[in-house]
Amino acid sequence: MCYHAAYPASVEPTSLASAGNRGRDAGGDEPPAEFRAALDALATVRARPEIVLEQIPAPQRLAPFAHAVAARVAEPDPDGGDDFEIASARFIVLFDPEGHDAWKGTTRCVGYLSAATDEELVDDTMFSEVAWSWLTDALTEAGAEHHAVGGTVTRTASTRFGDLAGPEHSVDVEMRASWTAEDGALDRHLQAWLDVLGNAAGLPPPGVRLLGPSDRTGSETL
Repeated sequence: MCYHAAYPASVEPTSLASAGNRGRDAGGDEPPAEFRAALDALATVRARPEIVLEQIPAPQRLAPFAHAVAARVAEPDPDGGDDFEIASARFIVLFDPEGHDAWKGTTRCVGYLSAATDEELVDDTMFSEVAWSWLTDALTEAGAEHHAVGGTVTRTASTRFGDLAGPEHSVDVEMRASWTAEDGALDRHLQAWLDVLGNAAGLPPPGVRLLGPSDRTGSETL
């Protein structure tokens, strides 16, 4: 799924201020206090400026209660057209107050992302392991207590023919992952997934700006 950028990347970081109002089950029942508190924590997340967040409909049949967030990274069209998306992700929270045997807990986080990447990485046999380490490292660094983590990393190369819009050759990486949160600090889990999205999209570390030609003068060295 592809979205046009709603505003430039230079705007203030976006947030999910109304996330705590979501998460009702298919019958419209109010979620348990534990899940409401987890969504309140989720609402405090502020993404870095390059990432745009939005709430999306959550799946209805996977758990009694669910909540979903979409994220995307877009860059300007050099020809002045609409911005185009270079990476997108979804973060879904599933909650079953009675617990789930397969989850070994009550709260399951599910993530999916897709990003354009360097064509040379398709032939790098270590790339999948490196990409997976983005997630495990991000969860650890965010302090997101979890267990029962699993998923897949897929690399695809495509060639477009005829009138199909887009670059002639493209390489994409897709990651699907799920893990059980051990507490209600869902803000840490979403932040970890956004860090993975940033890595997949090739964003520099937060607070670091890549220099362009106009930033370099004379014979300065970096």
